[in-house]
Amino acid sequence: MSQAARLRDIQIIARRDGRVSVEALAAHFNVTLQTIRRDLGDLAEQGKLQRIHGGAILPSTVANIGYQDRRDLNDAAKAAIAQRCARDIPNGCSLFLNIGTTTEAVARALLAHRDIMVLTNNLNVANILVDNPNCEIIVVGGLLRRVDGGLVGTVTMQAIQQFKFDLAVISCSALDEDGDMLDYDIQEVGVSQTILKQARRSFLVADQSKFRRRAPACIGSLSNMDSFYTDAPLPEKLARSCEGWGTAVSIVDAGAP
Repeated sequence: MSQAARLRDIQIIARRDGRVSVEALAAHFNVTLQTIRRDLGDLAEQGKLQRIHGGAILPSTVANIGYQDRRDLNDAAKAAIAQRCARDIPNGCSLFLNIGTTTEAVARALLAHRDIMVLTNNLNVANILVDNPNCEIIVVGGLLRRVDGGLVGTVTMQAIQQFKFDLAVISCSALDEDGDMLDYDIQEVGVSQTILKQARRSFLVADQSKFRRRAPACIGSLSNMDSFYTDAPLPEKLARSCEGWGTAVSIVDAGAP
């Protein structure tokens, strides 16, 4: 394998797992520890990774990874999370799905639901739900973010304020051990906060990679969410907090049929 291909695969592994170790990578690629250290050094110089003792982590950043990369990342886990979340969404309800590849997975899991109204600021969600003839779709307006089909900004928030819906299902870019839901885009954060204010109940859907990522803007706290759906046990501190807050946590097995 060429170094360029190896560097690409190292980044894929880092995005999936949040961190990489020298020893594990050396075994994975069947190369020396020195070779991996050099690879990680090169990636650190390019700003792609941040070196730590024994390996590297994703760098602290103010920019999200690309939409296509996000869509392909942990897709099996997102599908399993979405299926579990959809079980708790009743027929005959109104709900909001925000921007995110995991909420897009929830939309796919709702294709057999009946008599639902889905509001969204995500054009991808709307396009997915077109295939459900028993779903009324309302796309709120706003500034189109071309990279992922999201609608954001003041117009979007004002449109959302015209509604009161039964349920909000949101995703986030990162989740820290204090239970803060984080994102990269300040405008998107404002929209998510408005969504939560207009919802009678709220669910968070986020796979385990969000535990290891960092983002600068805070949407709010898991303490204000009714349920959280993910694919791995929570860090101990966060698990204790959720129990104290009364936030229900559902952990799915992404490998289950």
